[in-house]
Amino acid sequence: MTEDQTATAAGDTPMGRPPRNRRELLVKMLWIGVWLIFLSSPISDLTSGRHTTGATVAGALGLAAFVGVYLSLVFRRMGRPFSPRLTVSMITILGVLAPALAYSLGSAWLGLFVYLSVACGATLPVRAAYWAIPVSGAAMYLVGLHSSEKEARGLLFLVVMIGFSMVGVGQLVRTTIELRKARATVAHLAANEERLRLARDLHDLLGHSLSLITLKSELAGRMLPDQPEKAAQQVADIEQVSRQALVDVREAVSGYRRPRLAAELAGTQVALTAAGVTADVPAWPDLTGVPEESESALAWALREAVTNVVRHSGADKCLIRLTHRQTLDGPMLELCVEDNGSGGSGKGPGNGLTGLTERLEKAGGTLEAGRVRHGFRLVAHVPTATSGHVGSGA
Repeated sequence: MTEDQTATAAGDTPMGRPPRNRRELLVKMLWIGVWLIFLSSPISDLTSGRHTTGATVAGALGLAAFVGVYLSLVFRRMGRPFSPRLTVSMITILGVLAPALAYSLGSAWLGLFVYLSVACGATLPVRAAYWAIPVSGAAMYLVGLHSSEKEARGLLFLVVMIGFSMVGVGQLVRTTIELRKARATVAHLAANEERLRLARDLHDLLGHSLSLITLKSELAGRMLPDQPEKAAQQVADIEQVSRQALVDVREAVSGYRRPRLAAELAGTQVALTAAGVTADVPAWPDLTGVPEESESALAWALREAVTNVVRHSGADKCLIRLTHRQTLDGPMLELCVEDNGSGGSGKGPGNGLTGLTERLEKAGGTLEAGRVRHGFRLVAHVPTATSGHVGSGA
């Protein structure tokens, strides 16, 4: 099972990890690039012609150095961050360039303190950021007194607010990473526990049978020269015991292989969010009275539908609903999976949907799948012995 990935508000891209593909990289670059709007004032000031040639060249070089250091900090934060010492050094460079440029070239450059505050909130430890952000705001205000106190007063709240907002975002990213690691650990422990349980069950099933086969084989070997009839009876017993052991093993393995709807729903939430898809998944379903065969068929349908959403649809939203319905054919449990993607290649149902249709028909159910106005929808029905409504909120 893939790790759970939480989506950001900036386009539902996973938080706390490097971009995995070009789409995620473009979304994160767009999210970072939007904040470069505060550079419009310094650039306009440089091109206005109000400064001397030397001041304009110095300002352009200083601005280029400031933006380069800032973007390096932010982009590296998406992957492998710089070491703490290098991070502090780069923030120090920003802390020198911002007041120097704003003091020398005027109030149009006070917006650089916004980037300084963001860098402090996003890259420094929480305790260090708590004092670095107010210091950045105070420095901006003091520098602003030299050129425009009114503008400095207006920016003060913005500088402090954005800085502390980035502290909150950083905390959320760290929590997301820790949660992902915890879920991976839980999944690993669950897999180990399942393997141990399977080993215990197989030991219980086969231990007695194999011991009996061994004893009867030894006994038949001793009887074979002098008592062939009794030896033949022992061989017949061995055949009967081995056949029964084979039946027991097949039943045990088929029970383990049968998917459970509740487990598939939990895996669905993780798989969809890992793929950057906003998932609306129902809560733990009430399966009272639902035959195991029907539940298994519906679980296979859910697995196939989610696989298609993740691999082929290109969707970013997926809605899943489970509902008990009373039909002319009797009570039915309905699974509806709808996404806003392209619906795949459009060359007709693939092998997965064909096999799923056959599996549902064996359980007495039906499958409907096809494109809708805003994406693709799969609806599966299986018979059940009860009626009611399953909660639809995740």
